[in-house]
Amino acid sequence: MADRYLSFTATAPGRLLTRRLGLPQPAALRRWSPEHPFLTGNLLHLTAGTSALGLTPVLARTGLPLGSADPAAVVLDATGVRDVETLAEVHAALHPVVRSVAASGRIVVLGSPLDADDDHHRAAVQQALEGFIRSLGKEIGRGRTVNLVRLTDAAAAESTLRFLLSPKSAYVSGQVIGVGAGQRADHDFADRPLTGRTALVTGAARGIGEAVAETLARDGAEVVVLDVPQAGPDARRVAERLGGRALTLDITAADAGERIAAELPDGLDLLIHNAGVTRDRRLVNMSAERWSSVLDVNLASVLRTTDALLAKGTLRPGGRIVATASIAGLAGNAGQTNYGASKAGVAGLVRALAPRALTGHGVTVNAVAPGFIETKMTAAVPLFIREAGRRMNSLAQGGLPADVAETTAWLAHPASGAVNGQVVRVCGQSLLGA
Repeated sequence: MADRYLSFTATAPGRLLTRRLGLPQPAALRRWSPEHPFLTGNLLHLTAGTSALGLTPVLARTGLPLGSADPAAVVLDATGVRDVETLAEVHAALHPVVRSVAASGRIVVLGSPLDADDDHHRAAVQQALEGFIRSLGKEIGRGRTVNLVRLTDAAAAESTLRFLLSPKSAYVSGQVIGVGAGQRADHDFADRPLTGRTALVTGAARGIGEAVAETLARDGAEVVVLDVPQAGPDARRVAERLGGRALTLDITAADAGERIAAELPDGLDLLIHNAGVTRDRRLVNMSAERWSSVLDVNLASVLRTTDALLAKGTLRPGGRIVATASIAGLAGNAGQTNYGASKAGVAGLVRALAPRALTGHGVTVNAVAPGFIETKMTAAVPLFIREAGRRMNSLAQGGLPADVAETTAWLAHPASGAVNGQVVRVCGQSLLGA
């Protein structure tokens, strides 16, 4: 559904009126397209404290030229910030350049992983970086985003930096992303990095699931479009368009995992849990059926099929599991105790399973947590609630299914093996739970 307010604020009268009334002034976001795969401008590399990351070779491969003039993006290496005195260097580095970052530009701050054994001064200032980037994200405006990456190895973080410094991350802001060590990728970043990989996307006949399937196919994956039998015609249409195949079954069936494994005897590389439902009511008015139906689709089916496919070895080493959480599960939402519980459960699954799946199967487990995304479902939301959902984030607009799809594709990338156990919000830095 078209965002008429966004279109209005792009006009001269709209800018004048909204500025005078103190209303949100969203900027049209620059998203990825084949014609414009990179941001326009230079990449400015700054440092606070003393760092030994060796970032320059990695940054030189992001597609942005290194330079101080006309920055489209800024990377501030703050891994060496160890006390309040060196924390002041974060301000000293960014204060002079924030205004010059282009519209739809990027600021990425790099920090060190938080360790319980750290000196408490270092732990305090490294934690301070989270409050800093989230606050800056809320004030920077003009479609610009601010994120924090915690890392120890620049090469292991290359896929993450490429994503955050590209138009593909247009609706990801205010996030803290951990990147582990020892998972360097020994391959290049080709235009179709998923070539030779098989991806199963649940709930892929329409909406966000369809966008995810399209993006994975764009990146070279052979996509299996899974949806319920009632959506069979749509699933087959999507599969035919993408050169994949359709699989219709009820994902809540007790034997769904076994049936999927039987349909994929050669194995699976990417398992994308996207299928989900809502049955909203306040708890006092919610029937047991409404509660259980949402928990069964959104959480129990994810647990059952994941367990089955890992146990049977259907997911090959080097595989990726990407589940769909929601900001409703991270922050809560009135009328959605069932939905919020199911999506918080997905986040719990990711954090607990990720280290075991990597050790035991060579598979990473992550989740995306969408905020207000422009779909047919949100188009049916009453006007004032819909407008509140659109404006209550730092970018003052709704996201698109493509934003969730691009984030999923980054997590599914062969070079993203060091990203594990992360729940990444795709919400424009929503004020809910931010």
